[in-house]
Amino acid sequence: ELPESWADMQEPLLEGMCFTLKYLGMTLVEKPKGEDMAAAAIRRIVATARVGARKFQKVILTVSPRGISLQDADTKEMVESISIYRISYCTTDKLQNKVFAYVAQSQESGALECHAFLSPKKKIAQAVTLTVAQAFQMALDLWEAAHAGR
Repeated sequence: ELPESWADMQEPLLEGMCFTLKYLGMTLVEKPKGEDMAAAAIRRIVATARVGARKFQKVILTVSPRGISLQDADTKEMVESISIYRISYCTTDKLQNKVFAYVAQSQESGALECHAFLSPKKKIAQAVTLTVAQAFQMALDLWEAAHAGR
């Protein structure tokens, strides 16, 4: 359970809610969604991440109804911006419960990519997942409102 005040500690979702996470890596996946696919992809990413002795990039992941944007936490440089319409799935892994992951279609290749992030606490990984779900709902509501007048 998240503390009641967690939503008050962030800017409203429309502006974008920020989470500081460590980027674990990316792997290609066959399917746009599914718990088993995501769990397998996260296992691959975590296994690869454990082998490399490098330090993980600390990123600020911002969730809004427009999508997810990633910014380097140290340099504040924009790493990537993913449209909400290209994201097909997001989850907190059941076994690696501090890991948040999402699946999105690459803008360049069209391939499905699973990106995984390590959060400091299980609660934060769950909060990111819930926030992305809320962003989907808000984007849908905004889209429907925009198209209702037609």
